Amino acid sequence: MSSKNWIEKYIPVSSAPAEVPCEGIQKLRAALRDCPTVVIGAGAGLSAAAGFDYEGERFRKYFGDFAARCGFSDMYSGGFYRYETLEEQWAFWSRFIYVNRYMDAPKPTYRRLRALLRDKDYFVVTTNVDHCFQKARFDKERLFYTQGDYGLWQCSTPCHRLTYDNRETVRQMVLAQGFAIDADGRLEPPSHEKPRMRVPSKLIPLCPKCGKPMAMNLRSDDAFVEDEGWRAAARRYEEFLKKHETGKVLYLELGVGSNTPGIIKYPFQIRTLRNPDAVYALVNERPQSVPEEIRARSIAVTADIGAALEALRGA
Repeated sequence: MSSKNWIEKYIPVSSAPAEVPCEGIQKLRAALRDCPTVVIGAGAGLSAAAGFDYEGERFRKYFGDFAARCGFSDMYSGGFYRYETLEEQWAFWSRFIYVNRYMDAPKPTYRRLRALLRDKDYFVVTTNVDHCFQKARFDKERLFYTQGDYGLWQCSTPCHRLTYDNRETVRQMVLAQGFAIDADGRLEPPSHEKPRMRVPSKLIPLCPKCGKPMAMNLRSDDAFVEDEGWRAAARRYEEFLKKHETGKVLYLELGVGSNTPGIIKYPFQIRTLRNPDAVYALVNERPQSVPEEIRARSIAVTADIGAALEALRGA
């Protein structure tokens, strides 16, 4: 049977339980104990479990003025809004970048995961672009951010294949809007007036080579710049996978949805099928599914990821 055919034959997993399922946690704990090698595949659900949600109180605190003027109700939608000026566009994006890239996650989810991997030979592949792994002090040589980085800009054309760190300019942008940054690096809205919804024109990032506006280094089309750092991480990941094609390997998927299954989900399932000593596990707040062909070597935990990691650590 071809890989494509077996991937299409799914068995549904039961609906979400009210608490962390003990049986699934016991099986996952045993897999972590028995497998010296762990490949982590992380999706948006992991950062959401760490408190990096794009709506609700967090959105209202930092983007209430944009919501009132522009009509969108979450940060994600704000990223696609057509702003009238670059000054207004970068006012939105500088806040977005700061709170999602340069502030620590509100919950200790990533630190809990790092503690579970302390004695493991691990590698992380993620579609997240918030660098929560590095903020939680994971080894950066064991991380591959496939879809970019909120902390990098690139030429919008792009006229060349370099990326640029944006931390200092973003900091100047949010301060220019009236925000404050406290001793712990948290962004605080002005207390006695509304934030300014523009940044000074002199702070608008322009390409140092062609002079055109800079853009976020996020994969949305073929203009995405895969710079040398990206390519080096991709090589390290491929070398790690090749090194561990056999033996006891746990492919652990955390908060991965179905938007881009070709990056994490399908490769993890295929590698588990090909290696009889491998285990495929997934933890997700929403019910997921596993292929029939690897069901006997699969673990599906439907629960809050933070609670599941805490249960793994505590028992």
